[in-house]
Amino acid sequence: MFIDEVEIYVKGGDGGSGATTFHREKYRPMGGPDGGDGGKGGSLIIRASESVNTLIEYTRRRHFRAERGGNGSGNNSRGADGKDLILQVPVGTQVRDEEGGLMADLSGSGREAVVAKGGRWGRGNASFATPARRAPDFSEKGEPGEERWIRLELKLLADVGVVGLPNVGKSTLISHISAAKPKIADYPFTTLEPVLGVVSVEEGKSFVISDLPGLIAGAHEGKGLGLRFLRHVERTKVLLHLVDVSPAAEQPPSEALQGIVDELVAYSPSLMSRPQVLAANKLDIADPARLEEARVAAAVRQWDFFPVSAVTGEGLQPLLYRLNELVETARVVSDTEVPEETTLYSFEPEQSRGFRVVEEDGEFRVTGERVERLVKGVDLNSAQALAYVQARLKRMGVEEELLRQGTKEGDTVIIGDLVFDFFPEL
Repeated sequence: MFIDEVEIYVKGGDGGSGATTFHREKYRPMGGPDGGDGGKGGSLIIRASESVNTLIEYTRRRHFRAERGGNGSGNNSRGADGKDLILQVPVGTQVRDEEGGLMADLSGSGREAVVAKGGRWGRGNASFATPARRAPDFSEKGEPGEERWIRLELKLLADVGVVGLPNVGKSTLISHISAAKPKIADYPFTTLEPVLGVVSVEEGKSFVISDLPGLIAGAHEGKGLGLRFLRHVERTKVLLHLVDVSPAAEQPPSEALQGIVDELVAYSPSLMSRPQVLAANKLDIADPARLEEARVAAAVRQWDFFPVSAVTGEGLQPLLYRLNELVETARVVSDTEVPEETTLYSFEPEQSRGFRVVEEDGEFRVTGERVERLVKGVDLNSAQALAYVQARLKRMGVEEELLRQGTKEGDTVIIGDLVFDFFPEL
């Protein structure tokens, strides 16, 4: 089964919590705080690998979580970092978020994207010791890892894509020139999944060819096999159009070719800027008039033209040499035009720095990742922890903004799960 699209749930590991401990040793009654920090949570990474061919594994299991960080302990011992979880996908996989936005295009082996970053670790009480606060009785909790649903879409990375109406002989051609063994029969849509084959032209010269399932009118709107396979055409460097020139063909070559071209243009006009070749198949039983019609159709478009027989092999060698030349040229162009892709990270620290104050029914709610993380990260039942949070909020400008928004003494302020009466420092 060929699976080219699947949705999965991913979550980075939670960060480990810091420890609240104090050094205890004989003859050292005032050893002080020694709670260690927690470990960071592991991230969830999607990596392209040539050892994987399909996305079928992700139809059997759809929830993935990276390892959480270990908690800190006494004697300033830091918790172990959680291990990253790496999911391998085929080269050519695109990663999209829930809204369909492109997160990463893994078009090369080894390229990867962090799709769910692990949570930050919590600090132990030793980290909060200051000259004025020598014995802090609180520590930080680890932060949860990022989580989201993502969609994986596979677009085959073939050098040459063979397009044409059903039953023009695409599968027969692929089976003759490569080791691929597609299903072949005399009814429409015999091929229900793309087939990749490696064509060896001569020693040191080869390319990958893909038999893309038959297209029909309206394919760009999802009719027939539709969009499921049109997306694979986007990744090919060269397009090989195949038309049937036998007397039994349902449509004349020019009409069949124009129908395919119309669908490709409707799906993506940029496809027509790629090198195109027209091959007239079934030369062994060709109708001379239809063969000439195909030749004229290629000349009008200024495409190379090759009469071939996928059954007998007649005319295939010149076609393969020309396709290889076009592929090698396209490879040089793509290598110079496409910049090297670096590892992508979804986490953007700049987005977490601000906060907002909004009045709701006489109450003032402060929202913002950084301030909410601050009040959620410590146990506010500790007077020292509460004093620490208040001092941090003041330094961040929260108190000043509350006053600017008209908050008065005694008004209710809400930050995350923390609800308190506002008493500004004088």
